[in-house]
Amino acid sequence: MKVLVLNGSPRKRGETARMVSIFVEAAGQCGHDVKVFDVCKMDIHGCMACEFCHGKGEGRCAQKDDMAKIYAELADTEMLVLAAPIYYHGISGQLKCTIDRFYSALYPTAPATLKKVAMFLASGDPDMYDGARFSYDGDFVGYLGLEGCGIFTNHDADVEGRIREMVASL
Repeated sequence: MKVLVLNGSPRKRGETARMVSIFVEAAGQCGHDVKVFDVCKMDIHGCMACEFCHGKGEGRCAQKDDMAKIYAELADTEMLVLAAPIYYHGISGQLKCTIDRFYSALYPTAPATLKKVAMFLASGDPDMYDGARFSYDGDFVGYLGLEGCGIFTNHDADVEGRIREMVASL
């Protein structure tokens, strides 16, 4: 399975990175093809709502930045993993900016190959995940109709085991 991981954490050794690392290791052991983008290190601008992508652009974004690398991977990805720390009750701004740019590639429908989604979240507060859950459930599982493979947090009991179990079931 081809998996695209979007890591929205600026911390190299934080909880989000730890969960991504566990996933990448487990997926590799199962023979999955995994590509990780650290969106915090990329030059990705916010959506300008110019509608070029849904007019003259025929699905292509007018902006020329690092988002083109993600679009190229997204075109035939089978599973999307969104990973982020929680900032102010939601995912990090860097990952949110990237997701906003999905407008050209995933609206009104996702590529036919994209079937599954999972989310890794990290917070210092175990009760701070509602905003991210709302986006996961509404935007990816609900609107795009992707199969939800779960939301995993640094507060989950045995998060490593849960991630490995999820990967083994893919």
